[in-house]
Amino acid sequence: MVGSFHSFIHLLFIGIISLFPVVNPIGSAFMVQPFLGNLSLTEKRNAVKKISIYAFCICSVSLFAGHWILELFGISVPVVQLAGGIMICKMGWEFLSSNQNEQSKKDEIVITRHETIESRLFFPITFPVTTGAGTISVLFTLSAHSANTNVENYLSNSMAILLAIIIMCILVYFFYLNTKKIINYLGSNGENIINRITSFLIFCVGLQIAITGITTLVKNFNH
Repeated sequence: MVGSFHSFIHLLFIGIISLFPVVNPIGSAFMVQPFLGNLSLTEKRNAVKKISIYAFCICSVSLFAGHWILELFGISVPVVQLAGGIMICKMGWEFLSSNQNEQSKKDEIVITRHETIESRLFFPITFPVTTGAGTISVLFTLSAHSANTNVENYLSNSMAILLAIIIMCILVYFFYLNTKKIINYLGSNGENIINRITSFLIFCVGLQIAITGITTLVKNFNH
């Protein structure tokens, strides 16, 4: 019983650490602020609630169907780790190498009508800005690792990852709803520093996932 609890806590921690850099609720909040900036508090709260629900649905489907999707297409976990790691590294590198011209591009997508926002809540705000290919790749990997012939262990592992997803969605809701306050508090320099740090973390996580995939593939090849 104690061992199962420790395993649950360990996988919950791993899930949070793995998902936080790729979901990046703080950095993503800055990215979607131009979409939500001109909404009233009530409209923004409703929009953010829908974004969080959409993100939860995408992550849950990736978690529970991920293992079966891999089996259906005959894809191994190391290959997903390698491909997903490369994509995450690419995303982190693009954020790191971005310049101040990004802000002018963001300003071009400011939305003023609530009806228009409704059509954009799923795409592109939820996918791929909030939960993109990096998030799905991480969940596919976690899904494959949580799969077990022991039903009890499988359910325990899945619930741990699901709880990590719920925590990420709560963070998305909080930061998306309070982005303006955070920006006013941090200022432009603080926003830039946070974006750079989170971008670096994204790159490092992607590199670690890719290296893990390569190591496993090499071991399997040698055997």
